[in-house]
Amino acid sequence: RPFNLSYHYANNAIKTSKYNIFTFLPLNLFEQFRRLANAYFLFLFILQLIPQISSLSWFTTAVPLILVLSITAVKDASDDIFILLSSILSADLLLLSSSEPLNLVYVETAELDGETNLKVKQALTVTGDMGDNIDELAGFTASQQPSGQVQGTLTVNGQTYALDNDKVLLRGCTLRNTEWCFGLVIFGGPDTKLMQNSGKTTFKRTSIDHLMNVLVLCIFGFLASMCTVMAISNAIWEVREGSVFTAFLPREPGVDAALSSFLSFWSYVIVLNTVVPISLYVSVEIIRLGNSFYIDWDRKMYYPKNDTPAQARTTTLNEELGQIKYIFSDKTGTLTQNIMTFNRCSINGKGYGENGHTNKVDFLWNHLADPKFIFHDHSLVETVRAGNPEAQAFFRLLALCHTVMPEEKKEGELNYQAQSPDEGALVTAARNFGFVFRSRTPETITVVEMGKQVTYELLAVLDFNNVRKRMSVIVCSPEGKLTLYCKGADTIIYERLHPSCNKLMKVTTDHLNEYAGDGLRTLVLAYKDLDEDYMDDWKKRHHEASTAMDGREERLDELYEEIEKDLQLLGATAVEDKLQDGVPQTIEQLAKADIKIWVLTGDKQETAENIGYSCNMLREEMKDVFIVLELLRTACMCQTVICCRVTPLQKAQVVQLVKRYKQAVTLAIGDGANDVSMIKAAHIGVGISGQEGMQAVLSSDFSFAQFRYLQRLLLVHGRWSYLRMCKFLRYFFYKNFTFTFVHFWYAFFCGFSAQTVYDEWFITLYNLVYTALPVLGMSLFDQDVNDRWSFQYPQLYSPGQLNLYFNKKAFVRCMMHSCYSSLILFFIPWAAMYDTVRDDGKDIADYQSFALLAQTCLLVVVNIQLCLDTHYWTAVNQFFVWGSLAAYFAITFTMYSNGMFLIFTSAFPFIGTARNSLNQPNVWLTIFLTSLLCTLPVVAFRFILIQLWPTINDKMRHKVRKEALPAPAPRRLPTRRISTRRSGYAFSHSQGYGDLVTSRRFLLKKPLKSRLALFTQTDSPLLHFVPVK
Repeated sequence: RPFNLSYHYANNAIKTSKYNIFTFLPLNLFEQFRRLANAYFLFLFILQLIPQISSLSWFTTAVPLILVLSITAVKDASDDIFILLSSILSADLLLLSSSEPLNLVYVETAELDGETNLKVKQALTVTGDMGDNIDELAGFTASQQPSGQVQGTLTVNGQTYALDNDKVLLRGCTLRNTEWCFGLVIFGGPDTKLMQNSGKTTFKRTSIDHLMNVLVLCIFGFLASMCTVMAISNAIWEVREGSVFTAFLPREPGVDAALSSFLSFWSYVIVLNTVVPISLYVSVEIIRLGNSFYIDWDRKMYYPKNDTPAQARTTTLNEELGQIKYIFSDKTGTLTQNIMTFNRCSINGKGYGENGHTNKVDFLWNHLADPKFIFHDHSLVETVRAGNPEAQAFFRLLALCHTVMPEEKKEGELNYQAQSPDEGALVTAARNFGFVFRSRTPETITVVEMGKQVTYELLAVLDFNNVRKRMSVIVCSPEGKLTLYCKGADTIIYERLHPSCNKLMKVTTDHLNEYAGDGLRTLVLAYKDLDEDYMDDWKKRHHEASTAMDGREERLDELYEEIEKDLQLLGATAVEDKLQDGVPQTIEQLAKADIKIWVLTGDKQETAENIGYSCNMLREEMKDVFIVLELLRTACMCQTVICCRVTPLQKAQVVQLVKRYKQAVTLAIGDGANDVSMIKAAHIGVGISGQEGMQAVLSSDFSFAQFRYLQRLLLVHGRWSYLRMCKFLRYFFYKNFTFTFVHFWYAFFCGFSAQTVYDEWFITLYNLVYTALPVLGMSLFDQDVNDRWSFQYPQLYSPGQLNLYFNKKAFVRCMMHSCYSSLILFFIPWAAMYDTVRDDGKDIADYQSFALLAQTCLLVVVNIQLCLDTHYWTAVNQFFVWGSLAAYFAITFTMYSNGMFLIFTSAFPFIGTARNSLNQPNVWLTIFLTSLLCTLPVVAFRFILIQLWPTINDKMRHKVRKEALPAPAPRRLPTRRISTRRSGYAFSHSQGYGDLVTSRRFLLKKPLKSRLALFTQTDSPLLHFVPVK
């Protein structure tokens, strides 16, 4: 680092967090004050500093505000992600040379794209010839602006050479099976492709947060209206009635009716501020935190194989999980394990590997067998070992027709470096059935056939490309027999078969349909014996075509077409691209919940389509509809959308397109660095933590180890979180509007003087103590049905998508309910206390007694309302409800006692009020009557609604009461589909790889010579960069 800084080189550091030590405070406060309620409380605090206005002490707002800001800041700081990437390749490098033949290196990109198969990169010949000569390698530079593609040039000794992506090693790649390599850093830090594609970190807020901002604006308007009415009424009262009271309540000098009205407006802003209580936001954060812990603690989302629990990496988005309409999923590593297994095969019209075999085949007879290979059909081994010529030819083809490269560090321990996991699976299958691909040179392939080593002369490789959808090799056996072996897509191979194969082709087609019905990826195998004279002539023409300056590709294609005809059918292979456990069932459940799933993948159409059928996204009755991204309306009408060949940034653009034009809540789920931008763009980002690295997890809001846990995250935790939050908000607004409206009605009886109807200590403790824990208990533990019923009926999820449980209409209903309750809570106690006396004839009709009765009635009524809203009772709920009522009476009797009055005379003026009032039967009768009048209409209204217009939750709760608890869903075997669809030749290796394995310089290792250090600084990171191993 000091060396780089001395030359002003670009810094390779990256930052993926929202804050740093300097920006945290201003940015976090800015984010928090974007909540209008927080800005409102700050304004309220300023008002309370003005003695002519405030009837409450300034700290009643300052302390809760500071507490809210501090708690939220600590939570946001813990949610923020500070990442230091630790990977072998820590910058984008231009590959210069390597220890491998042809200047090749093998890289694993699992952390980037989730693919675990090795990929091959190749340096330019001109730089590769420099080997490990530092003096020559350090003698040139290259430059290019950061972009998605590498399209530059490199000038060496006056010669210009083109650069492309195949010569670049990206940050985050892991070098495999390469002793050493040298590279030139072309992009570092934020300019690397990994960071360019990672997208911008945004502050995510839920739709309920946005709705609350709108409601807070409406509440402000409503508050201003109430205060205006109070101010005008105060002016009228001062003119008409106020002069009567000036004899014993003289006005301050200079204060007339107009000024009194103005001051009254701001006084009522303070008195009525409880319509937006500051404790609302504290409670919301506590509820979100609690529901996040439920996700962290859920043992049913724990993956013991990797010791990986589910994790809520942010605590602000829980209820949004209950409103998802669109899921955008990566394929490789997210839906699939990216593990290919040889599952079934058809040889000479006979199928092998059918279901029903339980015992594993024992391959101990083959000392070169892969111990991890599993197969269950013993008859195939018996057929091969019995010397069946078709079966042996079948596996001989698999051992010869490929571009796999072997590595054998110890005798018998073979490691295959395959460009695609498909090819690796097929070559491994041949290995276990006695045809072991052992080694290769540019001219030969060595195979151990049933224990006997045989070396074939490799005459030609007819390479794969997307048009041919097949590959062939031409080999000569030690006996001089010339054979062409070919494998490819069934439709392509069938066109080139000899007519004598028609009968066998029909039987094989039935097998292929069966394999496709099980979601397997199929290939057809064929061969052709060649005449030596014809082969000599063909090789001559092939050489001429391959060296032609014009029309080279066309001439080669003609030669390939010529020789790849009249083939003899051997059979077909069926490889399973293993899905993660439970993927089809999860997708089926989510579809029943009316959640649309889009798969965004960089794979080819054939591969993505085949996986779509395997995981139940695509079904036979669906029509083929392939769309472009501009047709958003059409796409959103489809049951399933699969976007193929999309780049990481295009994934994010698709998500943003749906967010912008459909106004739906979106979730993106992926496992690799190429999913980071998509995860950041969605409302909810979910990372799959597994063998593919931690890039997606570190950028996500929630993470777990398996895709199947997504249904529990949404259908259980998400739905419960949404229901709890909506129920909390409805109840919270109800209890606080009811509390505030009583002040409004009281104003008509106190000359609009902004006098409070309740004791000041009750006002302080109402939201902090008396009603805090009961509503938190309901919001943390309540559930309409348990998790099993939630899985049994995914349709329960739909109300959240439609935002039915808390919206503007629900808010208006809360206000109307509060208005009715407040009328009862004010006028019934007022009428009961008016001119009343105790049973001993003494007067109790004073302000303090009325205030005590009104606040007691209020507390009892809101607790009864909470009990009506609670569907799931626990011991904690019971304790909170009864404990809060007990705390109220205990605190009330304490504060109204003689002792508190003697110690703090001015702070506790209600001496004796509690024992003077609460020992009277008429007071308790008033409390009962008030509670009854507030509760009965609610119960009757809900009864009518359930009988006439029941919601899906009402129907389900009724069903739960009648039926037994459903058993856990059994593991279902994949349903076989009858299909004529078969995956194409969907291997992922690149065209031209056949040329590499037939190169004259193949397998010529380069030694790493000892040399002096290039730089003398011992702390220079360059010393540790060369060589990379």
